Amino acid sequence: MTSAPNDYILTLSCPDRMGIVHRISGLLLSHEGNIIDAQQFGDEQTGRFFLRVHFALGAHASDSAINDVRSDMAATAEAFDMQWQIHGAKDKAKLLILVSKQGHCLNDLLFRVHSGQLNAEVAAVVSNHRDFEPLVRSHGVAFHHLPVTADTKGEQEAQILELVEQLNIDLVVLARYMQILSGDLCRALAGRAINIHHSFLPSFKGAKPYYQAHARGVKIIGATAHYVTPDLDEGPIIEQDIERVDHALSVRDLTRVGSDVESLVLARAVKGHIEHRILLNDSRTVVFR
Repeated sequence: MTSAPNDYILTLSCPDRMGIVHRISGLLLSHEGNIIDAQQFGDEQTGRFFLRVHFALGAHASDSAINDVRSDMAATAEAFDMQWQIHGAKDKAKLLILVSKQGHCLNDLLFRVHSGQLNAEVAAVVSNHRDFEPLVRSHGVAFHHLPVTADTKGEQEAQILELVEQLNIDLVVLARYMQILSGDLCRALAGRAINIHHSFLPSFKGAKPYYQAHARGVKIIGATAHYVTPDLDEGPIIEQDIERVDHALSVRDLTRVGSDVESLVLARAVKGHIEHRILLNDSRTVVFR
């Protein structure tokens, strides 16, 4: 859906109770806000309510009009115990991409950003190898080579976090970054770091899962994108997909199919995040389409 300069996205979650939608719609109406799209979900299991509202203020609204909306939302949030955010619908998200020696997801994201398929800016790419430095620089993106060993892991992660802060990064994307983040870094990036992995875990562990998959004669190739947590590959799931395969495919074929699925699933997850369609619900996610 296209957005005008005065378009905004409001997201919130709170304990479920009567009157939430009425209160929010009334608040926006009082500021001459027009609701363009709204999606909601009440989770009976957790007792929480989730809402995403795409709204527009009048074309002649003053620059301070959204601040007035935020002020009223703060009072409403206190009354309803809400967690909430308002973002400009046109604001570009700043991405920091981490990559190692598999570049399919990186290449896909760079293309989608360059072609305008993702409303984002790749502020920088970090890698523990130099393999994709020419690719990254060809897109006019800063490349940071930050090698890591067991002895230097803490220092290297501190450099990554420094870049996040200096560049005002909105989302860190692990695009096949083959390093396990420390618990401290995971907590520092909670809710704003996404990882992609093949969906054979935990059946096929190690560096060559597609060789193991071929040896076992798998019939489905899959991928999962999730938020990063200290529990390896067990963060809240955002997006998943599969492709059926058969006995005729070689290891190289399986790897190609898997790479395509990984790229697509990661791109969908990144798009959902930067469009503020994903809300955390304990160890799960609510993803508004």
